[in-house]
Amino acid sequence: MDKNSLSDKYAKLVTAQMYGENQPIEGVKFIPLSYYKDDTGEFSELGRVDNGILQSVTGFKIAQISYSLLLPNAVKAFHLHFNQTDAWYVSPYDRLLVGLLDTRKNSKTADKTMRFILGAGVAQLLVIPPGVAHGAANPWTEPTSMTYFTDRQFDPGHPDEHRLPYDLFGPDFWQLKNG
Repeated sequence: MDKNSLSDKYAKLVTAQMYGENQPIEGVKFIPLSYYKDDTGEFSELGRVDNGILQSVTGFKIAQISYSLLLPNAVKAFHLHFNQTDAWYVSPYDRLLVGLLDTRKNSKTADKTMRFILGAGVAQLLVIPPGVAHGAANPWTEPTSMTYFTDRQFDPGHPDEHRLPYDLFGPDFWQLKNG
């Protein structure tokens, strides 16, 4: 049986959920981290630094380390940097819905979008290069926290933060997908 075997009433409603690896946007990296749990809690090494260089990200010199808390139902999106690279970490005990868009004209993955959950049992760094618009949402009922590294310091007088509409992909983009 296939989709053509269904009545027209239902055939137009049927979709297939994709479970495989989604190819990332050019320059976006997921760096696995060691994650240890025992009777007393958890430990994860976020990175080793040598003379300011985050060893797991080629050429990434840490200029600032920041913390962000997203309250339930909050959406912080979309923005991009022309010069700054971000490296995001969400604890495996938290969950963060992340959206990315490659806005770079000459990128191999120009206009590609990604939507995924960060945290959720996995310890990793998400590396977001300049020109990749990014945003996050917390559609759950508990606050979610994030730690992130940048290779530029934030300057409130001249921020390298350029906004796009949060609903660029429609009102459902930041909603949980039931199914």
